Parts: sequence; C-alpha cells; structure tokens
Amino acid sequence: MRRRLSWWMGGILMSLLLLYTFASFGAGRPLGASTYVPYYAGILFAMNPEHYTYLQEIEKPGAWEGVMLLGSLVGGFITSVFITKSFRFSIMPTGWKVYKNSSVISRLIWSFVAGFFLIIGARLAGGCTSGHFLSGMSQTAFSSMIFGGVVLVSLIITGKLFYKSGDSK
Repeated sequence: MRRRLSWWMGGILMSLLLLYTFASFGAGRPLGASTYVPYYAGILFAMNPEHYTYLQEIEKPGAWEGVMLLGSLVGGFITSVFITKSFRFSIMPTGWKVYKNSSVISRLIWSFVAGFFLIIGARLAGGCTSGHFLSGMSQTAFSSMIFGGVVLVSLIITGKLFYKSGDSK
C-alpha cells in the first residue's frame, strides 16, 4: 500500500521551506524556477554578461533557482522512493488514459499547449508560475493573487470541459 503525504503536512513543510530559504540561502531572492533557463543558456552558449544586460540582472537568482530545482528533483525522488513509495516513470498518467485516450503524442501536444498558455499568463502577471505560487502568494503579492485566482478558475472550467468528452471507464 502506498503512503501519501497529507495536504496539511505538505503545506506545513512548504511553509518551513519558505521560511528557511528566505531566512538563509535565499535571503533577498525570490523562490521561482524560470530564470534558470536564460541563466544556464548564457553559460551553455558562452554569452558574455557584459553584452547582455538581462544576464547581469539574473546572475544571482538564476544560479539560485538552478540549485533549488536540483534540490526539488532530488527531494521529490527521495520522497517518492522512500517515504510515499510511489515512484514510477510515466509519460501517460492513468487519468489521461481513462478520460481521454492512450495516445502519447496527444498527451505531449496537449501538455505543451497547456504549459504554453500557463507560462504566457504567468509572464503577463510579471513572473513565472512557481514564483507566483511560492514567493508571490506567500508574500501576498497582488499580481500573484490574481494569477492564482485565474489559474484556479481556469483549472475548474477546462477540467470540466476537457474531461467531459472522454469515456469514463
């Protein structure tokens, strides 16, 4: 039998992580994820930050977010293997097969489209998805509250529309 982490325990652990990061390593840096992409692209393609002002702006948060994402990957792996014992690698979630279809291509295309709209919405609100939910909401940023509300409403509406047409088995 798989063990699951309760939602309230996850909330408490996330709060402790936010307090710890704001108080120590991440002091003065938001908790987000998307800035690491241009940061590491600059390193990968040997771009000189003196010629790209954005690379100068994101030097500290980009490096910080890369470390945080690596920690998230390792922490998620350890939790799923040793605590919840639920680790499995899957491109096709069980719910997708039940409510939509068993096409991997369909799943990947819809995931890309949905992710694209999500990141566009986050950028219109002046941040990234994880930055709004983790840093912005914990600091009661107004733009993050709006983003979170729009995501919640969109999730409910698209979930009802999207999964309505599938055969429930």
